[in-house]
Amino acid sequence: MVKINLLPWREERRQQLTKEFYVLLGIGTAIALAIVISVYMIYDHNIQFQRDRNTIIDDEIAILDVQIKEIENLEKTKNDLLARKKVIEELQANRTQMVHLFDELVTTIPNGVFLENIKQNGNTISLEGYAQSHSRVSAYMRKLEKSEWFKTPVNVEYISADESYDTHEQKFKLLVKLTNPLTKNNQNEGEE
Repeated sequence: MVKINLLPWREERRQQLTKEFYVLLGIGTAIALAIVISVYMIYDHNIQFQRDRNTIIDDEIAILDVQIKEIENLEKTKNDLLARKKVIEELQANRTQMVHLFDELVTTIPNGVFLENIKQNGNTISLEGYAQSHSRVSAYMRKLEKSEWFKTPVNVEYISADESYDTHEQKFKLLVKLTNPLTKNNQNEGEE
């Protein structure tokens, strides 16, 4: 019988398989490493891209914040100018108000009524004086109420006889609201 020794062939085959295993292991490791590096680079690229976008957005937000502050300053300036314009318009409308006021005081005062003191506080006028009788004060109040420049006269102090004079005159005090019919006409024209 012939004896064949197969050990060297098996040993060579085992070494070849071991080499192939290590080669495939190296290739697999290289492929896995390449995949990991690729994924890392893709994620890093995406993160960097998002950071760049965030930087651009932050820059735009800063620009918009500056513009918002400018708009707020312009809005404040606009409101200041509108307030000044309103004051000027009121002054313009009330420019002739005192002339009309004194003219109306002269035309509304009946005979027998004498004004001693006139005070203005805003749109309220205080009229103090003397009258020969109660009916003359009532007539004066009716004339004031009919006037375009005055409204709602109110008798603040009760009419009382003044004993300091020999004429038995009655002392009175009236509060009257001052109106300006010129501004009402201007407002009505503006509404039309």
